[in-house]
Amino acid sequence: MRRLYFLLPHAQSAKAIANELLLERIEWRHIHVIARHDVPLEHLPEATLTQRTDLLPALARGTAAGGCVGMLAGLVAMVFPPAGLTIAGGALVAITLCGAGFGAWVAPMIGVDVPNTRLKPFEEAIARGELLMLVDVPTDRVEEIEQLVKLHHAEADIKGADPTIPAFP
Repeated sequence: MRRLYFLLPHAQSAKAIANELLLERIEWRHIHVIARHDVPLEHLPEATLTQRTDLLPALARGTAAGGCVGMLAGLVAMVFPPAGLTIAGGALVAITLCGAGFGAWVAPMIGVDVPNTRLKPFEEAIARGELLMLVDVPTDRVEEIEQLVKLHHAEADIKGADPTIPAFP
């Protein structure tokens, strides 16, 4: 799957494109629209939290960082055991998993407040009131869908595609 980006001037064009995509057998769950908070979407599929924010990358970074810190803490505890306790491999694994769990818990709280870095080039257009449509299509249909939009909607500004969509779009 690849994610296509279209900038659209108003909700009517977005609705027309969404309807054409449905006729081309692109499922509703693969169409997402991002707009300024005061722009009505008129029953268009709004982008989810994971598409609008840096939630999933923050989760991955937090889990990795927490796991590393937990492993280092476990290794330090093995080398310098506290108050006569014997720390072995099981404790090291437990401390590592606790660190990874803590990182996975804390980092998404921060990531929810950070806008998605892939959407940075579109922030100015969205602030002007344009709509950003994200469409997830099979790799072999990218050209076909782009040509369909170009042919029927001259007002659509096609902004290209991501090489692959995230694992959890």
